[in-house]
Amino acid sequence: MASVAWFLILLAGVAAGRTENRIFGGERALIEDYPSLIQVEFYNLFSGLWSQSCGGSILTSRYILSAAHCFSGTLYQPAHRRIRAGTTDRGLGGVVAYVEREYNHPNYGLRGFDADISVVLLKTPLVYSPVIQQGVFIAKGYRIPDQVPVIHAGWGLTASGFSSPFLLEATVFTVNNGVCAERYQSLPDSNEVTENMICTGILDVGGRDACQGDFGGPVYFQNTIVGVISWGHGCNNATYPRVSTSVASYTDWIESIVS
Repeated sequence: MASVAWFLILLAGVAAGRTENRIFGGERALIEDYPSLIQVEFYNLFSGLWSQSCGGSILTSRYILSAAHCFSGTLYQPAHRRIRAGTTDRGLGGVVAYVEREYNHPNYGLRGFDADISVVLLKTPLVYSPVIQQGVFIAKGYRIPDQVPVIHAGWGLTASGFSSPFLLEATVFTVNNGVCAERYQSLPDSNEVTENMICTGILDVGGRDACQGDFGGPVYFQNTIVGVISWGHGCNNATYPRVSTSVASYTDWIESIVS
């Protein structure tokens, strides 16, 4: 079994690539630019149709990383999830692989959206190609600095209110966790922002964001996957940042499943 590719970023004043790009307020992208990005498709029991509803990242040829809330719920069954890799288009082309089982983090659900992370085993291995590649993931314990550019990419809802038919990317910025937590504390019954989360956005400005359909997908910093998109207050909200699970908090747990 291939191991996960961990990477420790050495900051040298280098900004993330393509900071001019802006999912919600996003711009078109190609899967060749994000070959570790995959679509998570849900089976609708009532319509009998599959539809892309979450994102994810390729850990190895047999495992993907996504959000636990994409692989849970009263009607959830592994047979009702599959992934699509290697395509720019939503729900079309590429390679489809079905889910064998999910490993949701054991702490998920104990503290709001803390530990909203899942390692998912596929029934059949992916075959690597220029558009299907193992992702590079942040090393254990690394803390992303505040106010640095990061990228969301996915097929989620746009300003039109519909999912994007093609891959979009948006560059936003990391927001201090303390500031982020204070913002959410002002909301009644809000989820808690914990030390295991990364907050992103363009604070008090807005205009770019991830949204429903992007959850479970990656947050990229300098071409390294540092987060799993998890939750927020609406979409494109200038006051309340997008919140993602910090991969660096869970590398030992991920490795224990994949290795």
